[in-house]
Amino acid sequence: VAVLARLRLPEDQLERLTAQMGDILRYMETLGECDTQGVEPLYGPVEHATPLRADEAVKTFDRAEILSQAPETDGAFFVVPKIVAG
Repeated sequence: VAVLARLRLPEDQLERLTAQMGDILRYMETLGECDTQGVEPLYGPVEHATPLRADEAVKTFDRAEILSQAPETDGAFFVVPKIVAG
């Protein structure tokens, strides 16, 4: 299976991973033997619709007021410390 999937696996883990893959394949065979005749397909774990809020225009914050509270700005943007090198 690893060769077909083009996986490079460490030699010291092959035996353990082979056993685990065998367990998974046996479980899939067990699932394949289940009688699902007459069972409606389930397309997701939640069967109720997600309630959405009304799409209404609302008053937002004033940009200048928000930016005036920041320690450092650059025009219409917040300036934040660089935390990722590169």
